[in-house]
Amino acid sequence: MHHPTLLRHLLFFCAFIPAMSQIHAAPLPLWPDAAPGALGSADSDRPELTAFPPAAGTANGASMLILPGGGYAHLSVHEGAGYAAWLNRLGVTCYVLKYRLGSSGYRHPAMLQDAARALRTVRALARRDGLDTARIGIIGSSAGGHLASTLLTHFDPGQPDAADPIERESSRPDLGILCYPVISLGEFAHGGSRKNLLGETPAAELLHLLSNETQVTAATPPCFLWHTVEDKVVPVENSLLFASALRRAGVPFALHVYEKGGHGLGLPEHGKNAPPWDADCAYWLRTRGFLPTP
Repeated sequence: MHHPTLLRHLLFFCAFIPAMSQIHAAPLPLWPDAAPGALGSADSDRPELTAFPPAAGTANGASMLILPGGGYAHLSVHEGAGYAAWLNRLGVTCYVLKYRLGSSGYRHPAMLQDAARALRTVRALARRDGLDTARIGIIGSSAGGHLASTLLTHFDPGQPDAADPIERESSRPDLGILCYPVISLGEFAHGGSRKNLLGETPAAELLHLLSNETQVTAATPPCFLWHTVEDKVVPVENSLLFASALRRAGVPFALHVYEKGGHGLGLPEHGKNAPPWDADCAYWLRTRGFLPTP
């Protein structure tokens, strides 16, 4: 006899994960029902994943989960679909996450729940579609970089006995790309991101837990970080602190600090002042075996 809950999750899983040839850029819900802790049923209450596959015949087996920035108040398109277009040209299958926001009344851990569920889903998609389940990265910018660094330091192996097949997957990314990220919630914090994530008067324990430079361990995945010295919104110290923590823990990383440029630059093709971080990042991805060598 089929267990009704198990059957419902399996049916959702099969419907959610079509063959790669059928995936198109249409939003897909992260959960078959309401998200945990949902405050309502509006669009802002429904975290979603949008697939951006590379051109037919060019997929190299790698996948990337993309977390746009926006101070936990909104989501910046150029740091979402814009990055997907760049990575698609490199043969990477991309997924942009619409996660819940502080401007819609959400606080931690809703954002981390969304990111973890999305990473599990991307890994399940890779397993279903014959992509490499050991080449699944995460890229985040600004507050999206904070959320990415949170998952990079707060992942779990999944629940092997879960009725929902997606929940059986690990939420650990295989590598991370952090673009002018918010990392610390202390001296060098971006005040708006901290407020939208934790509210007006967060507990000291939460500030420490989500100052992700304090959470790095030897199990943290390899990372690529870039920042500009001229960033007046999120100080460069955020990336320096995280890189130093990675170094102490023995985690491989690449850190690029560019002299010129501000904040929220995105790709060089988007912002005139953006440094050539995309070329540097592609080189790093190849050295990590994430992309094939030309």
